[in-house]
Amino acid sequence: MTTLKRNFEFRRAYSRGRSSLTKHFVLYVVKTKKQQNQVGFTVSKKVGNAVVRNRIRRRLKEAFRSIDLTACCYDIVIVARTRALTVNYQTLQSSLEKELGKLVR
Repeated sequence: MTTLKRNFEFRRAYSRGRSSLTKHFVLYVVKTKKQQNQVGFTVSKKVGNAVVRNRIRRRLKEAFRSIDLTACCYDIVIVARTRALTVNYQTLQSSLEKELGKLVR
């Protein structure tokens, strides 16, 4: 899994990407010319302190890793919401898989 690191990559996904909103996260997907998918995770300070934010980020990363994404050449940004911490892991994973399936065709 290759990650997004630069600010302009995140901004491009926010401005040009297709989005999907759930109770647990907001998902942005934009098609690129790169030969692989890149993913970035964002957790706002509004969600909680560093321990809480890192726990949510770890849960989302693992949920994304477990999904078999066959589509290529996308930048994906996942913005966590507060409910991502308390939701069941299987629910989080299935919700992420369902929303990615809608946006990545």
